Amino acid sequence: MRLSISKLTNNLDRLIAVFEALKGALVLMAGFGLLTLLHKNVQLVATILIAHLHLNPAKHYPHVFLALASHVTNPQLWLFTMLALVYAGLRLFEAYGLWFNLRWAQWIAVLSGGFYMPLEMYELFTKFSWLKVTVFLVNACVVLYMYYRVKRQS
Repeated sequence: MRLSISKLTNNLDRLIAVFEALKGALVLMAGFGLLTLLHKNVQLVATILIAHLHLNPAKHYPHVFLALASHVTNPQLWLFTMLALVYAGLRLFEAYGLWFNLRWAQWIAVLSGGFYMPLEMYELFTKFSWLKVTVFLVNACVVLYMYYRVKRQS
């Protein structure tokens, strides 16, 4: 059974829409998770989290995470929550548009995906890993595909 090009593009659009919706939902949950830290000892919560994940607190990233957690204030938690809400809203809005094959959503996908590419390239060249290569290639394919879809519809 052969898939037509329009069915294939529709399936790819929907796959990307689901991925964007998942990113939005994940950030939304993280944002609401930040609210649970209000009026709590954030450094203690961070220490427990690092211990639970069996991370070495002396290593660079856990150490930075703990240092940041020691200085977080309630107004900053509210700010981070609001930023997460805006970012999640954008991702969910984009997912809706991609699901229904709307051109503005394809442009958002091109621009937002393209925005991350220089950062991903920098990370790739500073500390090489196959995971970073995979993330970069998947993002590049999505951006190129969405650009193709936008140009094809014009």
